[in-house]
Amino acid sequence: MKPEFFTPLKATSDLQHEQLPALQHTASTIAAQLQKSLPVKNKRILFVGAPGTGKKIAASLIGQQLGIDVYRIDLSMVVSKYIGETEKNLKKIFDEAEHKNWILFFDEADALFGKRTNVRDAHDKYANQEIAYLLQRIENYNGIVILATSIKNNIDEAFKRRLQTIIHFPLK
Repeated sequence: MKPEFFTPLKATSDLQHEQLPALQHTASTIAAQLQKSLPVKNKRILFVGAPGTGKKIAASLIGQQLGIDVYRIDLSMVVSKYIGETEKNLKKIFDEAEHKNWILFFDEADALFGKRTNVRDAHDKYANQEIAYLLQRIENYNGIVILATSIKNNIDEAFKRRLQTIIHFPLK
């Protein structure tokens, strides 16, 4: 397993984000809802907001409040140009995370969870298969998955239908 697939997100007390009180409130609310259904199983959340609105901080605060490690998935290390490699990498991530009870945080999720396209060539067919595989893995993941994007409309409709919660992070 490549350790660079995972980057731990840690909430630190020296955060200087100007919206930290609001982010802490949002994280507390989400964590309280998640705690009502402990043990947490198959929770899928979408954070939507412009860059710099605190999506990553909120994810780390949720983990801190639940006492669960949050790992940012580095999509640049996961996605491969070689057929089948992206799926292998995703399998490794989900298999490892399932045994560790991690919260998985996919930042810039629209890069991987983007809309499927009409099949015009083999590349389109492969890309659609990748998305279908990812959808299956997220739906069956026995934990919390948080997707973050700046553009909600770039997320595939099938993913949006399977999300339990969508939270908007407004600009100040």
